Amino acid sequence: MNLITLQATADPLHFQLSVTPQLCVGHPDNLFMFGGAGLATGLAAIEAATGRPTVWAAAQYLSYARPGALLDVEVLVPVSGKYTSQGRVIIRDGNSEILTVNAALGARPEQPEAQWAQMPVVPAPADCPRMEYDWVRRPDDLNASFEKRVAAGRFGAARSEGGPSADGVARLWVRPADRAQTVDRIMLAMIADFLPSGIGSAMGSAAGGNSLDNTIRFAGLAVTEWVLVDIRIHAASQGFVHGRVHLFAENGVLLATASQSVILRRH
Repeated sequence: MNLITLQATADPLHFQLSVTPQLCVGHPDNLFMFGGAGLATGLAAIEAATGRPTVWAAAQYLSYARPGALLDVEVLVPVSGKYTSQGRVIIRDGNSEILTVNAALGARPEQPEAQWAQMPVVPAPADCPRMEYDWVRRPDDLNASFEKRVAAGRFGAARSEGGPSADGVARLWVRPADRAQTVDRIMLAMIADFLPSGIGSAMGSAAGGNSLDNTIRFAGLAVTEWVLVDIRIHAASQGFVHGRVHLFAENGVLLATASQSVILRRH
């Protein structure tokens, strides 16, 4: 079963999504829908409506959705050309707008392809320790849907060792806990939102944050079990953190690149 399961309606531009704990993060008494799940929902809806693959998408997070909510997912496609569609998705909980996703979709055949971003040299997933959590969480939340292994950086209790990072880099190998799930664009949109996991590693303290936005751009195609999440935190300023993440397949193909601004939370 896919993590994002849209419910169709009589209107091909309207869908619904039930918010389950498996789509949420946070303290067990205060769960909220993971930002990456919101972006992935937008991608799933607009791809279903247009029949085209996403080129880039940007989500702006406005409010929170809680477990038990039934979200309305509205797709608008004002421009649809021979190869490219452009549109947006508005996701609401009742009358409250939760997030908006803008996107461009399509594919242009017989065009040259190349890759300049290179995957860093890291140990294989089997040689990396499992990521440990040092906060209270439900065993069936979104984090339980992924296996994470630390390739570089400080996670868990190790975040407070040695002060701030010299380079702001943290790297995770990530794969779906359910091996039947494939790593597609929808899954990559969720994985990209693990970028805030690198904030504590960069700052050398128990820190993270709530995403204000998430922009993802899709690159190459490759079948892969594990995804290398190459995080670089660029700056922390005035209570906000900015960073980017590259997502690589095991064979080095750049699958996507994403960036975020995050409200800094120090615990």
